[in-house]
Amino acid sequence: MAVLAAAPAWLALAPGAYAQTVSDRARALQNRALVFDGHVHAVDRVFYHGGDIGERKPDGQFDLPRAREGGLKALFFSVFITEDYYPSRFETKQALRMVDTALAQIAKNGAAIELARNADEIERAVARGKMAAVLDIEGSVDLDGDLAVIREFHRLGVRSIQLAAHNWANNYADACCSPPKWHGLTAHGREVIHELNRLGMVINVSHASDDAVSQTIDASSAPVVATHSGMRFYNDIPRNMPDWLMKKLAAKGGVIGFQIGNDFHNRRAFEYRTQHAGKAFWDTQAILDRGTKLSIYSIDRLVAPQFPMVPPPLPDQLRMSVDDWVAVVDRAISIVGEDHVALGSDFDGGPPLPLGMRDVRDLPMITDAMLRRGYSEERIRKFLGGNLLRVFRQIAH
Repeated sequence: MAVLAAAPAWLALAPGAYAQTVSDRARALQNRALVFDGHVHAVDRVFYHGGDIGERKPDGQFDLPRAREGGLKALFFSVFITEDYYPSRFETKQALRMVDTALAQIAKNGAAIELARNADEIERAVARGKMAAVLDIEGSVDLDGDLAVIREFHRLGVRSIQLAAHNWANNYADACCSPPKWHGLTAHGREVIHELNRLGMVINVSHASDDAVSQTIDASSAPVVATHSGMRFYNDIPRNMPDWLMKKLAAKGGVIGFQIGNDFHNRRAFEYRTQHAGKAFWDTQAILDRGTKLSIYSIDRLVAPQFPMVPPPLPDQLRMSVDDWVAVVDRAISIVGEDHVALGSDFDGGPPLPLGMRDVRDLPMITDAMLRRGYSEERIRKFLGGNLLRVFRQIAH
C-alpha cells in the first residue's frame, strides 16, 4: 500500500527516546510500517480524572505524544465499561458516556487523530499524518444484547464490540472468568452475532469463554478477532486461549492480538501478582455485594482510583524480556501462521510490561527483537498492523 511507504515527519523516532537502545534499522522499519494496536485504554483516565489524551502524562502508559514517539499509526480505541455499572443496569448509559468522551477527545485532537470506521479511513488518516482510532467497546453495551442498542452504537461510529461482558456473563454469552451460565451462547447470542456481521462490526472475543468463542466462530459469517489475548500453553488461565481454539479462529480468517504484559505469558510473574493482589481475576462477588442502590455518579467515584490501570510493582528478576515476549509470538506463528497474529498491547489496562519497556514509546523494542530473531520485514509488518488491517477491511463497512 503506497500510503504506508513513507511516514510523515511527525512520526520520526528521536534517538535516545527509549529505555534501551533500539537499532537504526528497527526505527526506520517502525516509521514505515502501519503499527496498528488492537487494544489501548485511551480515554479511561480522561473520563474519570479529566485532562486530554493530547497532553503528555508523567505516568501511565499511553497518551498521543508518547504514542507518536512509539510510531503508532492506528489503534482500537478501547471504550471500557467496568462491571461496577452492571448491578444497577447502568451499562448502556455508561457506554454512551464513554463513547461521548472518546469522540470528544478525538475531535479535540483532530490535528493528530481521526475516527476511522473502515480500512480506507485508516489509510486516509495515516496519509494525512494522523493516527486512526477505531472505537471498540470492552465490556457490555447492553447485558441483554438488544439489537437496537447495537445499531445505535454503530451509528455513533463504534466498529468493534466485545462479545462477553468482560469477566462477567451477560444474558447471551459466557465470559472466561465467571461460572458458565449458558455453556457458550444462547439463541439470542447467535442473533447478536448475525447482526454484528450485517452491520460490519468486529466481533471481539477477548474475555469470552472457550465455548462462547468456539460457538461464535461457528456462527459468524466473518472472521472474529481476539484483540488482546494470550496462550494457555504458557499460563493455564481461562483468560488465555488453548492451541485448538487459536487454530479454529485462524482457520476462519481471524486474528489474535497478543497482550504485552507479563501476567499472560509469565507464570512466575502471574503467581507473584496474584499472591500480592489477593485475587487472580475481577472480584465479581464484591461488586454484587455493593447492591444496586448506588447512583451512577457514586459508582464513578468508587472506580476512579483504579484509572489509569497501573500494575503493582513486579521485581525485575521476575519480568520476561522483550525477546522472551517475542518468543511467545513466535510460538503462536508456529501454531496459526504469520497471517493471524497481531499486537494487542492493553496499554493503560494494567499490563506489567517486559523488562526495559516503559510505555507506548518503547514499541520499537518489539520490532528490534523481531529483527534479532531473524524475522523478515514482511513478517514484522504483518504482526505490527498488516494482519489487523486486513481483517478489519474484510469486516467493517
